[in-house]
Amino acid sequence: MTRPPSRPLWAGRSLALVGIVLVAFNLRTAVASLSPILARLQEDIALGPAVVGLLGMLPPLCYAVFGIATPRLARRIGLEPMLVGALVVLGVGLAWRGLAGSAVALVLASALAFAAIGVGNVLLPPLVKRYFPDRIGLMTTIYVTAMSVSTFIPPLVAVPVAEASGWRVSLGEWAVVAALSLVPWIALLVRSKRGRQAAAPATEPEEAGPGGFAQMARSPLAWALTVVFTVSGFNAYAAFAWLPQMLHDIAGTTPAEAGALLALYAAMGLPAGLVVPIIAARYGRIRLLVGVSVASFVVGYLGLLFAPSTATWLWVVLIGIGPMIFPLTLVLINLRSRTHTGAVALSGFVQSVGYLIVAVGPLVVGLLHQASGGWTLPLVLLLVSALPAAVAGVVVARPRFVEDDRQGR
Repeated sequence: MTRPPSRPLWAGRSLALVGIVLVAFNLRTAVASLSPILARLQEDIALGPAVVGLLGMLPPLCYAVFGIATPRLARRIGLEPMLVGALVVLGVGLAWRGLAGSAVALVLASALAFAAIGVGNVLLPPLVKRYFPDRIGLMTTIYVTAMSVSTFIPPLVAVPVAEASGWRVSLGEWAVVAALSLVPWIALLVRSKRGRQAAAPATEPEEAGPGGFAQMARSPLAWALTVVFTVSGFNAYAAFAWLPQMLHDIAGTTPAEAGALLALYAAMGLPAGLVVPIIAARYGRIRLLVGVSVASFVVGYLGLLFAPSTATWLWVVLIGIGPMIFPLTLVLINLRSRTHTGAVALSGFVQSVGYLIVAVGPLVVGLLHQASGGWTLPLVLLLVSALPAAVAGVVVARPRFVEDDRQGR
């Protein structure tokens, strides 16, 4: 496929640029703003261990379920109207969490917010392809960076706001951000209805992309991309759930040190988000990126297995580099589809199937730890779980499109 001619990033599409960044910033706030103030929230609402566990599993489960439904709905409604609806639902869910008076209300409000985020997860890559086909690498870098920022800002402000104004304000304030995110997309819809050009370049092919989940399930490329995505998510969710306790048990770190090491692990996502999409889009070094990711996982886990108290920070940095294949997957959704319709279908399949598997990661790691009484088996599982990405990386590195699988080319 011919590469679309490049033009200035802001040229005729500033609303889409601002809108994509704002939506990306909303995709992690609902998750990251809750856990730091759970203890304060439990002073008013009784939350048993089962409810806390359910709240931890809700995000990937909702992402999976609504990842399946989003492509079909987007074909009927349109990308922009679908996104506007998701942002409205997100705002309602976030505001309702701040008003929740019971555990049931908190769970339902959280499920509503996570469902909307699941829709946003799927729609962002095809929106980048629609408005920025000439700047896919750069725009993926921009919105992945916005997602990274939205991961560490809410925990920083959650406790101070809760102490100053109460936990309800601390949770509900993020509904304002969701409401602000509506402005550029509503403006784009109004402009389109008035018959103006909606900033989407006319360089994208008009052929119809693959439409359904079943069609994606027959694509080797879609499955390979799903494997790469799943390896990243499985390891990341397991680390966020268990890494502090694991480091305390096997490396003798204090709670404060374990928390700092978890922050170091999370911080590795920022440089990865900045450079990986550009390297993939501009230089096409897909196999190299996947190889670095898998090698980082393997060496990091081997370090924790055999020398956990020696250079613990190094092993944490290495397993934090491993999820660099998450932004790689997001940019490949666009690089491996011909049209934004194909990108919607591929994004929905990859993220729904991927998050469904990712959701059980923390549970499986916890059960292995409980059954074995140690961390050797969980670490071996995590190490082995990274290996399929090496095989799948060979498939996704081939310069072909998901539409070719459908058409038998």
